[in-house]
Amino acid sequence: MIPFEKDGLDSTTDRAVIVHPDLGSLDQNTLEYRLEEAEGLALAIGLVAVSKRYFSVRAPKPGTLFGSGQVGQIKTILAQNDATILIVDGTLSAIQQRNLEEELKVKVIDRTGLILEIFGARAATAEGRLQVELAHLDYQAGRLVRSWTHLERQRGGFGFLGGPGETQIESDRRMIRDRMAKLRKDLSHLRKTRSLHRSRRQKAPWPVVALVGYTNAGKSTLFNRLTGAEVFAEDLLFATLDPTMREFPLSGYDKAIISDTVGFVSDLPTQLVAAFRATLEEVTAADIIVHVRDISHVTSDSQARDVEQILRELGVDLEGGEGAPIIEAWNKIDLIDKEGGEHVHIPEVIPDNVVPISAVTGEGIDELLQMISTNLSLNHDTDTVTLSVSDGKRLAWLHENGRVLETEQDQDDLVLAVKMSKRNWGRFRQLQM
Repeated sequence: MIPFEKDGLDSTTDRAVIVHPDLGSLDQNTLEYRLEEAEGLALAIGLVAVSKRYFSVRAPKPGTLFGSGQVGQIKTILAQNDATILIVDGTLSAIQQRNLEEELKVKVIDRTGLILEIFGARAATAEGRLQVELAHLDYQAGRLVRSWTHLERQRGGFGFLGGPGETQIESDRRMIRDRMAKLRKDLSHLRKTRSLHRSRRQKAPWPVVALVGYTNAGKSTLFNRLTGAEVFAEDLLFATLDPTMREFPLSGYDKAIISDTVGFVSDLPTQLVAAFRATLEEVTAADIIVHVRDISHVTSDSQARDVEQILRELGVDLEGGEGAPIIEAWNKIDLIDKEGGEHVHIPEVIPDNVVPISAVTGEGIDELLQMISTNLSLNHDTDTVTLSVSDGKRLAWLHENGRVLETEQDQDDLVLAVKMSKRNWGRFRQLQM
């Protein structure tokens, strides 16, 4: 496993040991994949995982989480591998983190801190950095943080693994509260701006499709396939952070807009869900939600449940009520074919809202587009509209977004019977305002 050359990282100083505290809730296969995922998270910021294992924790210790014997084993593993960082694939309290650092003499970071570190390194836009900084400060508010300047200097960003800025946060609690208040104010302004943008889009005759899914499920690859764009797509956790929107061709519509969003992950820090609500609200305002799943992954079902849980936290209706229809795109079927599908296979009976695809080869893409188009036409209502014969703009809008069943002229007015989706009826009423 090789870190990014562009980070200029020194593997002698960025060697990490990963440990997962097994509290008895996961089976053997899931434990193994959690360790692999944690290794992928470490790789995403250039850390070399030189050893990884899980420890059974029947009774978590308030001071260190792990038992004294387990702490001794971890210390030995760190020394044997010349590692300077311990990644705990779980949640540590501030006291547990401090005690482990004092006992092991290395930097200790938990799963939440690791994910925050990745987001800090990846945030490319001003709004992304605002949201990550707020999440970071919220996480660090109650923690004692020392300076690990070699990581901050090499990696840049916020230096979640340590850095000069953290000593200032440590020494002045008032400053961190003031900074968080300012960030929340800025994010509130951002949310209002995005809301205005959404309102303008809703007045336009273009449906919006949002891609959601577990990190590394292939959302950006599918996004590029549909739009011809070149959004960064890599076999890497959290390859996409800042949301991207592009237009793409869709049968029955002049054009449509598709949004690529940040990937989700199990135990996604609550600070990030809250901070990124401004950009994730794009999902709740979409006409169609496409849940992209890596169907070749053994824990695909578990990943899907994690995604659904986060969508619920965002207020997305998953029960088929008034919310946008949800389509599942079972991606990476080409990997199942190549590997024979010994442990993973596609069921013979596929649910009505599912399309097996390969974003890499293009297999199933036409079927996915047809399902998107079909779902956009569901739950249509028929109503009567009266327009002036000179109102060509709204007349054209109705023809583009609905089905004009009947037209009668009454002097200078046109009376039309129109069948259209409930969401489009709402958009049409906004056009009249």
